[in-house]
Amino acid sequence: MSIDLTRRRFLIGSSVAATGLLTGCDALVENATVNDILQKAESLTMGTQRLLMANQQLAREFTEADLSPVFKANGTSQPDSEEYAKMMENNFADWKLVVNGMVQRPLELSLADLKAMPSRTQITRHDCVEGWSAIGKWTGVPLGVVLEKAGLAPGARYAVFYCADELEQTLDGSGKYYESIDLTDAWHPQTILAYSMNGKDLEVAHGAPLRLRVERQLGYKHAKYVMRIELTDSFKGLWGGKGGFWEDRGYEWYAGI
Repeated sequence: MSIDLTRRRFLIGSSVAATGLLTGCDALVENATVNDILQKAESLTMGTQRLLMANQQLAREFTEADLSPVFKANGTSQPDSEEYAKMMENNFADWKLVVNGMVQRPLELSLADLKAMPSRTQITRHDCVEGWSAIGKWTGVPLGVVLEKAGLAPGARYAVFYCADELEQTLDGSGKYYESIDLTDAWHPQTILAYSMNGKDLEVAHGAPLRLRVERQLGYKHAKYVMRIELTDSFKGLWGGKGGFWEDRGYEWYAGI
């Protein structure tokens, strides 16, 4: 899948419009001065949102009457790997979530293991960078519960989510979808590893068997088809080093809404 330039223009434009620098998005993302402006704007956005959220910890939640009749599938609608196809055939009975990296107790958790943990159900709005929104009901285990079970090693700062879908065929693996959040968002009560949508197990198009829901950020942060979570202290060595598939291609790492 090629880079969606419309989405890239939206993100870059929203970050630098006030500077009067909108002259060509592809040139902008390669310009060191503009990249510095983008990074400063991203830091300001993150700091401002967390200051504003201090007295309102949760993103808005809705009622079942508000559920969208149609909830579009963002990104990949089905990974095309043989491994994923085999997991689909047996309804993900052999699937395991791996949690490793800077943890004291590496984990391998089945879907049944996750469903046996404390759960949270929330009805929230998904805001896509493409310009559409939809309201869905999600059930899953709070990410913080899983991280507490693994036990963080000193110095861990980020949770990186590696997914089953590959959006570009590359030799170095950089075409595989991945995302990351910091530990502030990892322990937010609405950040869950969702295995259910609208009262049913996740459909493949929506990320089966497990997807991330990080409700205070835009849709591309809500990684689908999660296979592994790695705790790390930096993004160094992770392909483009920006902390996510789209971030490596010009998107902002912090996508707060």
